[in-house]
Amino acid sequence: MRKLHLGLAGIAGAALLSVAAAQAQNGNLGDPGKMDPSVVTAGTYQVESPHTLIGWRVNHFGFSDYFGIFGDSTGTLKLDPANLSATELEVTIPVSKVTTASAGLTEHLLKAGKDGGAPDFFGPNPADATFKSTQVRQTGPSQALVTGMLTLNGVTKPVSLSVEFTGAGTDPFSGKESVGFKGWGRIKRSDFNVNYGIPMVTDTVDLDITAAFSKG
Repeated sequence: MRKLHLGLAGIAGAALLSVAAAQAQNGNLGDPGKMDPSVVTAGTYQVESPHTLIGWRVNHFGFSDYFGIFGDSTGTLKLDPANLSATELEVTIPVSKVTTASAGLTEHLLKAGKDGGAPDFFGPNPADATFKSTQVRQTGPSQALVTGMLTLNGVTKPVSLSVEFTGAGTDPFSGKESVGFKGWGRIKRSDFNVNYGIPMVTDTVDLDITAAFSKG
């Protein structure tokens, strides 16, 4: 047991040294990302798919919440900190990769409709969802309101997201300039023809988003 413990400690130590070395190489011995908007440079950034998650939450029977995640998003962010209103965001979200902690719930979300009818939720081969911004308005030193068109389940509706800048800097491994944001919003699933269980399962869906983008 002692040998195993020492072996794991050695692996962990080597990993930490690797991170430190990468940070030192990039001239940054602390956290690479800083909550400093002045660090952000203009340009076109790509969604960092592994570091971008769209969480959703609905209430079940007034007792507890269901929640899950959409991952593997792709897209672009055209950003100019000197002209924030000109920001353009386009994101594609693969609905078919929805994830929950319950295998039964995930299966239900992607289950075909009974006897060839409409599915309760998304069905087995749902189209990707997309969001395309139409307006970005700064609401604070590091906050903005992003309005755009969300296409989900074949329906397109306007959606607004409250967004907060969380950090910018150089990724110590890729060497790319990166920026990060958090976002919050609320939609009505009935607007997108996802009506199953309403009102016992709430129509309103709360969105909790974390997103990272890299340039180059």
